[in-house]
Amino acid sequence: MGEFMNQVPEVVREHIKGITKTAGLPETEESMEQLAQGWLEKSRIFEQLVAERGMSEVDQFEADHERGALVLTYSGSLLTIGPLAEERRAVEYTSIGVRQDVPEQASADRTALGDDVAIDTAATFTNGPIRTSSAVYRIAVAPEDLAGQAEDEFLMEVTKVLTDEFIEVNKTIVQS
Repeated sequence: MGEFMNQVPEVVREHIKGITKTAGLPETEESMEQLAQGWLEKSRIFEQLVAERGMSEVDQFEADHERGALVLTYSGSLLTIGPLAEERRAVEYTSIGVRQDVPEQASADRTALGDDVAIDTAATFTNGPIRTSSAVYRIAVAPEDLAGQAEDEFLMEVTKVLTDEFIEVNKTIVQS
């Protein structure tokens, strides 16, 4: 196993091995190393931006939690979970992995979490095009001093920054 794969948590290693083919890369150790290197960089970027923006990382996000959150999955995709309003949430899924077997983006304006979101399990939703995600690696909850539209705008802004940075990481993976 290579330098980067050794740094990736074991559960994520298995996921990376499984998505090499769906990423359109040859099923080689070199391809897995490229994906692992990109995954490590995305994890670092997520952690850094979450800290800079005053978000709180948690291991579990309750389905009835009023705040919104950002979720990073094993595959390097993002879920933006809006704040709870009238028992519903807006959710946006952004695939920023290099996989070719999932949509680049999907959203639902009025959905609900099917269950609590927890690390190492898939997030589920009650309706809309997003029903289940890859297993969750990290969860960051929006700061408590935001509410309503300000919280929605904050989450979308952070998602945009992460998306742009993740796309740049992917360019290095695909070009390697």
